[in-house]
Amino acid sequence: MIEVLVADDQAAVRAGLVLILGAAPDLRVVGEAADGRRAVELARELRPDVVLMDVRMPVLDGIGATREIAGIADVLVLTTFDLDEYVFGALRAGAAGFLLKDVDADRLVEAVRTVAAGEGIIAPKVTRRLIGAFAARPAAPPGAPGLDGLTPREWEVFRCLGEGLSNGEIARRLDMAETTTKTHVSRILGKLGLRSRVQAAILAQETAAAGRARPGGAPIPPGLL
Repeated sequence: MIEVLVADDQAAVRAGLVLILGAAPDLRVVGEAADGRRAVELARELRPDVVLMDVRMPVLDGIGATREIAGIADVLVLTTFDLDEYVFGALRAGAAGFLLKDVDADRLVEAVRTVAAGEGIIAPKVTRRLIGAFAARPAAPPGAPGLDGLTPREWEVFRCLGEGLSNGEIARRLDMAETTTKTHVSRILGKLGLRSRVQAAILAQETAAAGRARPGGAPIPPGLL
């Protein structure tokens, strides 16, 4: 059973989200929060698998709350606004996903399952802008902290993250169990000091753009985020 905490300052919106999520047989809403600070408190108390987080909330906004919750639970940001400051702010804070509130019920439920499984997800409407903004950014320095500590196998997984592959796709490409893939992803995040696989994917892209060589001397070719 996937346990979910819903954080939104509008009671009607929270009620609708709870209704949608509660109708799924494998999801259970364990708490509701009307502001970011309460969301942080409940996340620490209840330890849900996923926090469904609004951006604009009183006391502490969703991005600030995500920054404190990442590492305790996976955060899926759900907002009406697709402004770049919200998208990048949420991802930098460690959100595992970013969706808009016009998403249909089935896709929302599937997104919660995806994030709970350790995957990342970004609304199609903002993906193109995200890629464009990435392409316009300076490349990350080749010596980014923690990269030298990755094993050859972790480098392979890291490269796959940069291509936007899911755990299942990585497992098939590298011919290993999906549980092993999840372990490698967790170790990569720990070694690089990252909060989410989305952050790892962005770093992998930047590292490829900088021409950083993985163990064995071969450069990491850029992929698609």
